[in-house]
Amino acid sequence: MSTDHLQKIGKYEIQGILGRGGMGVVYKAFDPAIHRQVAIKTITKSVMDPSELQYAIARFRHEAQAVGRLTHPRIAAIYDYGEDENLAYIVMELVHGRSLYDHLQNKAKFDLAEIGEIIRQLLDGLGYAHSQGVVHRDIKPSNLLINDDGRIKISDFGIAHLDTSSLTQVGEIMGSPGYMSPEQFSGDEPDARTDLYATGVIAYELLAGRKPFTGSNVEIMRQVIGERPPNPSEFNPQISAQLDWATHKALAKKREDRFQSAREFALAFVQGVAASVRAAKNAAPENKDDAPTHQLDPKLVSAARVIAGLNVPTRNAATAAAPAATGAAVAPIFDTGGKKAKLLFVDDEERILTALRSVFRNQYNVFTASSGPEAMEFMKRFNPHVVISDQRMPEMTGVEFLRQVKDIAPHTVRILLTGYSDLASIVGSINDGEVFRFVSKPWDNTEIQKTIGEAAAIALELADMAASPVILPEKLDCGVLVIESGQSVFRATNELISGVCPVLHAPDIDRALAVLQEHEIAVIVADIGHGDQKSLTAFKLLKQDHPEILAIVMTEASDSELVIDLINQAQVFRFLTKPLNLKLLQQHVQAALARYQSFRKSPKLLKQHRVAAARGGDSSVLEALRSRIHSIKSWFGG
Repeated sequence: MSTDHLQKIGKYEIQGILGRGGMGVVYKAFDPAIHRQVAIKTITKSVMDPSELQYAIARFRHEAQAVGRLTHPRIAAIYDYGEDENLAYIVMELVHGRSLYDHLQNKAKFDLAEIGEIIRQLLDGLGYAHSQGVVHRDIKPSNLLINDDGRIKISDFGIAHLDTSSLTQVGEIMGSPGYMSPEQFSGDEPDARTDLYATGVIAYELLAGRKPFTGSNVEIMRQVIGERPPNPSEFNPQISAQLDWATHKALAKKREDRFQSAREFALAFVQGVAASVRAAKNAAPENKDDAPTHQLDPKLVSAARVIAGLNVPTRNAATAAAPAATGAAVAPIFDTGGKKAKLLFVDDEERILTALRSVFRNQYNVFTASSGPEAMEFMKRFNPHVVISDQRMPEMTGVEFLRQVKDIAPHTVRILLTGYSDLASIVGSINDGEVFRFVSKPWDNTEIQKTIGEAAAIALELADMAASPVILPEKLDCGVLVIESGQSVFRATNELISGVCPVLHAPDIDRALAVLQEHEIAVIVADIGHGDQKSLTAFKLLKQDHPEILAIVMTEASDSELVIDLINQAQVFRFLTKPLNLKLLQQHVQAALARYQSFRKSPKLLKQHRVAAARGGDSSVLEALRSRIHSIKSWFGG
């Protein structure tokens, strides 16, 4: 039986394929009982040798037992286990993000503070697992997922060992050679310190830009057992002697010479990062032309600062790149430097595609597709810069297609082009697909050319950027501002964020402007009704002048035109409908905080959040508010 076209596994409704392995497929699915999306990892029994099947299924079931008892924010949760005549399957948390391995393959760059956060969060999860008697035994970058909110999730406990298990026998070698410890190569029984060794390998790789041991499996084994790798500082001069020491201690050949707990390792590593940041700050070149292009972001080293007592100025390289508060909105830039952008139009009506080709074929390389699956093939083959998709299509909705495009090509600029004004779909286009603009059918040729011209210029500028995820630290100095007449959402947000950053409250837009004068605000959560023209206009002005502030809008309004207006003229980051889903509120705020940090790290990304110019009816209100908003201090260190 083919597993590619399954519609259900048990009670779970299959929505797509997330990945494939030698033994089975990982599916994206929906649990109808409690209305949540899940991932389902399967073993296809027919592909297994009958002599190995029973053992493989026993290990698979063991993974469910090992992780099913673990409840920790750094560990991908397991919800269910099941078997039928064709499959064995584990139902687990769906993590929206990519593995550290994927990011490293795409040449992602992490600064020292972010490396500190990756290792700290990994050790936080491992420390909890070890306290519950669970050893992972296969820690490596492909098993570390970086969620969209900038947090680490440990996955794939497929060869985890419970201290009560008899499945793993002494002498059995399990693990991935590049990250295996000496005791694993020797066939000795791993313990918690084995996971700390693998974490040390990852730390070395992130710090030095290369693995400590390379070559064939035999060569790696010889080096792991008998050789000491060079100090990471030989490859990265910013690394302090203290950080060299912490990394080498984790890689000690004898277990008794390593850190004896995840907590001990984390403390030493974070202190080493703090010492490195402090040294880099003191050695910063005075000549601006000699300065490194990738500046350390001091707000991302809060955990290290607390321990080491650092006092780092808040101004950094992002300051100069952040949009200045001027008397007029930033004008769109359409200069593409002679490059010809690639556009992909997706619509199931050929007459629409023909019309769009005729408008754009002279200025751009134009591709067209009539369905989501066909369009995904174009994505893989041609890497278009701008994707413009209809909503109602066979096989795959426009929202789902744009969500997948965002996942595989985050620097594309995505536009929804449709005459279907279903509010849920429009909201989904922002929450899932993060569309740049919403264009209604029938379109005005001048307006659509202007919109796509701006999108193409932005996409070409971002095309060569490496996808470098931001690792959200434990503490942030920037805040979340909740604007509502009551305090229920403010209290809920304060509780959900759990001390990650300050949460402030304003009952109306006037008080909100006063708060903005006194505090660095990363995210605004606002309750906006259809008749609240002042708040709507203030949002538009705020985003024109300060695209780095992320807006999450709560509304009871059912008017799709209001939502489209907020997409195009306020570049709203997320929408929440009432009554509020608190879990979604938490996810959206965390994702917004991570996005804000990404702007600090790569200011070019702000271009994707440029808003359309205000319409004539708003101009007088905008000017009346502008002088007040321009007294707000710079969000990036002013």
